[in-house]
Amino acid sequence: MKPSAHRQLLLSKIVWRTLVALSALYLVLLIPERKPPAPVGAGRHRFSWNRDAFWSSLERQFQEARVTGCEALAARIDAVVSMVGRQLDDMAADELACGDAKFDALETNLFLLAPMVAACPKHLPGYLQLYTRMREAVKRQSEHWDMESVEARERAYRLLFGGRAALEEVMLQAPDGLLPAMLAGADEPSRTPATNVLGVTIHSGDILVSRGGAPTSALIARGNDFPGNFSHIALARVDEETRAISVVEAHIEKGVVVSSFADYLADKKLRVMALRLRSDLPQLTTDPMLPHKAASLALQQATARHIPYDFAMDYHDHSKQFCSEVASAAYEQCGVKLWMGVSRISSRGVTLWLSAFGVKHFATQEPSDLEYDPQIRVVAEWRDAGTLFQDHADNAVIDAMLEHADRGEPLDYPRFMLPFARLAKGHSAILNTLGQSGLVPEGMSATAAMRHSAFSKRHAALKARLLDLAAGFKRRNGYNPPYWELVKLAREAMAEIKS
Repeated sequence: MKPSAHRQLLLSKIVWRTLVALSALYLVLLIPERKPPAPVGAGRHRFSWNRDAFWSSLERQFQEARVTGCEALAARIDAVVSMVGRQLDDMAADELACGDAKFDALETNLFLLAPMVAACPKHLPGYLQLYTRMREAVKRQSEHWDMESVEARERAYRLLFGGRAALEEVMLQAPDGLLPAMLAGADEPSRTPATNVLGVTIHSGDILVSRGGAPTSALIARGNDFPGNFSHIALARVDEETRAISVVEAHIEKGVVVSSFADYLADKKLRVMALRLRSDLPQLTTDPMLPHKAASLALQQATARHIPYDFAMDYHDHSKQFCSEVASAAYEQCGVKLWMGVSRISSRGVTLWLSAFGVKHFATQEPSDLEYDPQIRVVAEWRDAGTLFQDHADNAVIDAMLEHADRGEPLDYPRFMLPFARLAKGHSAILNTLGQSGLVPEGMSATAAMRHSAFSKRHAALKARLLDLAAGFKRRNGYNPPYWELVKLAREAMAEIKS
């Protein structure tokens, strides 16, 4: 045999054996993970308003108010505003049980006022003031409630979340330039180091609650027994000398990190809220610098060692931490237990989907629920019209998707890509040992990463179609679709894309 022919034969054998080896490796890596047992949720029920007819009636009232005109509505608006003001004055003088009917009347009046203000946006500043007063009144009343009870939790949720929902429906109908970027809350005193950002004084130990722009952020916000507005928690630490803010937070990709305030904001935020511990808490009466000590402790621990992200959402074990745990662990070490009402995730669909991403604990600490903790005051909230509508659109898509999840629809992924994801996971694991981040986050399996990617792509496609449908709604009706209409349009988008 000629040498050239021998070399060609040898090369053919090498190529063939390589292809066989790669095919065998591909088939091995294609073997799916062993199916875990079905997750057990928190054993309660997801809150549902069950008021579709009422929402539709509010929309009709809004349509009628636009025809009636603001001049004719002015007296009626002033009368309801005065009524709500008197209700809030009365509440300030009494200590009310969470089941008191006065709260029902307050909730109804705020909802009934919303369509008239939406049609007459010059009344928006007064409505903002009423909402802020209502939130403060409910927060003070809740100091006497058992926030682990379903009744107290539902009352706080209906007024705080429901009041925000009504306010934002009004905001989304307001002309450009009228919506304030910042809504001030309680001016809670604090003796910790402070600095001014975005028109508000932020004190060391303040907790920053935000909503990210990723589809999973919407799932975190809505995937709760009490669907909320927020998906991320961070702890602000203000330097005593430079007054610079260090933000301690947990990232899925990197674990617990320390960011500048500018970098914190640069990571897409659809809304931000600043929370502060009440100054009259016994722990702060004894030690007014406690919030600063908690924030400093979080900063010190984040810089001293690598703290991986906790996909299981186990807030008892601080060796790994998810975003809420960064704040709760720091304050816990200083004698303050946050989340007086533990978050619960009970619905079949949410538990199935979250478990597919690695969540194992469904009685935990969800970002949105910290607002309902009576130990906390709301200092300020930032949002703008553009990102606010994106927030609502993301939520509507998630709500429609979760309806399918509750029927047993799994989070699927393209199986043929699993071997490549596992190779990426292996490479990422090597990078993690070197202190770097890879394509697959530390602590997340290759399968979970595939599900996450498929979920994000599906959400993006549905949202794109929803935004088209929402634009058509506005052209036909002359106003932005309210949230309940967005959910209907999201269902329509799902039906179109499935067919």
